[in-house]
Amino acid sequence: MSKRKYYVVWNGRKTGVFQTWEQCKAQVDGYPEARYKSFKSKEEAEAAYKAGPEVLKKMGSKQTQASKGYIEESISVDAACSGNPGPMEYRGVYTRNGKEIFRHGPVQNGTNNIGEFLAIVHALALLKKKNSTLPIYSDSATAIGWVKKKRANTTLVRDESTREIWDLLDRATLWLNRHAYPNEILKWETSGWGEIKADFGRK
Repeated sequence: MSKRKYYVVWNGRKTGVFQTWEQCKAQVDGYPEARYKSFKSKEEAEAAYKAGPEVLKKMGSKQTQASKGYIEESISVDAACSGNPGPMEYRGVYTRNGKEIFRHGPVQNGTNNIGEFLAIVHALALLKKKNSTLPIYSDSATAIGWVKKKRANTTLVRDESTREIWDLLDRATLWLNRHAYPNEILKWETSGWGEIKADFGRK
């Protein structure tokens, strides 16, 4: 059983101390420059609310970054995989409203990180065609790292059973090495913002 948390909202539709994530999310989801944080006790939350958002500066840069809120004008991507490896699919949505922009799969014998990697590259290629500079969010630090290195550092065996996956990986790698792009690839801060907008909801 999970421990109860209390949520402080310093900048949102309504401010104050909230008793559930759903109540907090309603105030900060999509709100520009939202500032909020969870606390383990009501007393701690109330003290933090009275102290103001400056208290975040004492909690490290990662928390401060998450508290600022995400960029609504962006693309969010996510992957889902049943098993490791297993049937894998990925998709991209418009972050502001969750509208699906693309979806691929399921493809057999994939992994979640591979799906995340392919989703980011798919988004980059799509935005390139549209001459769009929108940023891209992924909740996979591994996949973001792979994209920056222009290759998927996967240990997935290459044989007939994984041919379709490897064809996609080879095409993505080739695209990354042949194209430059202006889009920022950003880490989605799940702890502060909830599940990424492209989440398949299968957890």
